[in-house]
Amino acid sequence: ALFMITLGIIISTLTVTSANHWLTAWLGLELNMISILPVITKQKHPRSTEAATKYFLTQAMASALLLFSSTLNAWQTGSWDITQLNNKLSCILMISALTMKMGAAPAHFWLPEVLQGSTLTTTLLITTWQKIAPITLLYMISNHIQSNILLPIGLLSILVGGWGGINQTQLRKMMAYSSIAHLGWTMTVISIAPNIALTNIIIYMAISTPFFLLLTSSSSKTLQTMTTTWAHAPTATIIMMLLLLSMAGLPPLTGFTPKLLILDKLVMHKLTPAATTMAILSLLSLTFYLRTMYLLASTTSPTTTQSTTLWRLKPNYYQITTILTPIALFNITILPALLA
Repeated sequence: ALFMITLGIIISTLTVTSANHWLTAWLGLELNMISILPVITKQKHPRSTEAATKYFLTQAMASALLLFSSTLNAWQTGSWDITQLNNKLSCILMISALTMKMGAAPAHFWLPEVLQGSTLTTTLLITTWQKIAPITLLYMISNHIQSNILLPIGLLSILVGGWGGINQTQLRKMMAYSSIAHLGWTMTVISIAPNIALTNIIIYMAISTPFFLLLTSSSSKTLQTMTTTWAHAPTATIIMMLLLLSMAGLPPLTGFTPKLLILDKLVMHKLTPAATTMAILSLLSLTFYLRTMYLLASTTSPTTTQSTTLWRLKPNYYQITTILTPIALFNITILPALLA
């Protein structure tokens, strides 16, 4: 069963990414949604059932909107080709559908709730792999999108992602808001420089994957349980601190590169006020990344903590973490290629 579900998730995403016809893309998205539902409901708990129901309803609504948008476009232009989304109304409806699929603001309400009801590995799957299909579609229609539609969506996502994450003590909800903020950065620039937007989301995935895997192996679900991580694995604690700083976009680390490139492109397109607003709003996200990092740093040995240490018998994913961590932290290797 697990093999079939994994195969379903992979094939459905690949179907969407290689599709030329709107119906093929829609079929891939539907298959993707059906494949992920058993993964969310794996835990026999009311909260996971609730999460799966919320996920199903939102995704089904977004799929219906996507189908309506593509049908309207085909009716007006006679083309089902993904890259030929010429009808203005279809374009706006398609952006709304894909925004809802990804979980960007203002259609973000389902994401923190669904992630809170899922396990950490499912959370990782939803925040990384599940974003590939809608972002690919957005990338394919990017030449038809006006930046004045996506810019407010992006700015709102960065604001919501920063503001929502500040008050969280649950790590899964905090990472959900972090995901919304990163989607905001991607959405602001996708109509201006789609390749940079894609680079941003790929780098976000490369940073959040090892972070989630380290959380899973240290059984950390709240900020309080994070305080005892150093006793389990001091090296992992240091790596997690660096990954958080990279996610916040602090200069020497990889997370800074896409942010710099995005701001540069916006300024080049005379959108300096938007770029300034984004830079200021990203400080909201920085607040909760730094708070989490401070919690990890201030409780490292020899400091004692008041929290009880957990039984940590989870599998460790150190092989994947080892491969992805250098990419997530060291900028030097990819920077010249990106700026060329």
